[in-house]
Amino acid sequence: MDRLDGIRAFVAVVDAASFTRAGNRLGISNKLVSKYVAALEAQQGITLLNRTTRALSLTPAGERFLVAARRVLSAVEEMDAQARADEGVLSGRLRVTAPVTFGEMFAPVLTRDFIEAHPGISIDLRLTDRYVDLAAEGFDLALRIGVLGDSSLIGRRLGRTESFAVASPAYLAAHGRPKHPDDLRDHANVRDSNAASPNRATFVVDGRAISVPLPGRITMNSPQAVRKLALEGAGIALIPRFVIDHDIAEGRLERVLADFPGPQLDIQALYLPQPFIPPRLTAYLEHLRARLSPLLGKAPPQGS
Repeated sequence: MDRLDGIRAFVAVVDAASFTRAGNRLGISNKLVSKYVAALEAQQGITLLNRTTRALSLTPAGERFLVAARRVLSAVEEMDAQARADEGVLSGRLRVTAPVTFGEMFAPVLTRDFIEAHPGISIDLRLTDRYVDLAAEGFDLALRIGVLGDSSLIGRRLGRTESFAVASPAYLAAHGRPKHPDDLRDHANVRDSNAASPNRATFVVDGRAISVPLPGRITMNSPQAVRKLALEGAGIALIPRFVIDHDIAEGRLERVLADFPGPQLDIQALYLPQPFIPPRLTAYLEHLRARLSPLLGKAPPQGS
């Protein structure tokens, strides 16, 4: 067995969490995948995977080996891609992670539009609101909204959006409209736990940023879920503009405190520092910058 085959099989099993699904991805049988992984373990003299009838999990040695295995596969893929790039053809796979709501709304821009322009490229887009370790999990790029938390990564700003304070017409008719950010203390607030400070919000008042508390009984980790509760009249919510532009335009939600600019959110693309940036990654970053920036102020219709 070629050791590279074993490494590919091992990484595929980890990513798919199944020998059968890994085989489907690789185009080989699950028995051959199992054989490759077992041979790799024998070559290395370590157990990489805990196998039970219910689940697979990495051993401590497997966790360490996975990081190195991803680097090996990335280097091999990059050699192949570079050879084709020298001929003017972009190729290879991009593994990208993005927040769930953002990724669902802009999936065509993040995937289809780019691969249509570059037939040799494939994109593996994983949507999650948790923090993703690019190096440990083998991702080329992370799209994140808000403050850059990990200074070891290189960031490119793709655009900026603002969080709007909104409520349904029914809620405002029943509870009144806040005139000043401090008035949010007296309202029900539906809060998004993905925000940097879910229990507080920053507004600009008379040219000065002030932070106000957001009391409320509901906190959720999804802008779309917060939006749906706001539509149902559950309270006032701070939601990124690209999520609710069409609700405002069609009167389902009303913006409040419009005279007081709310939180500004950077949309950033983050990647690991590296001596040589793959051409496909450079091209993808330029694609995102060109295509996303004009869309962030006016999002696609809900459900599109």
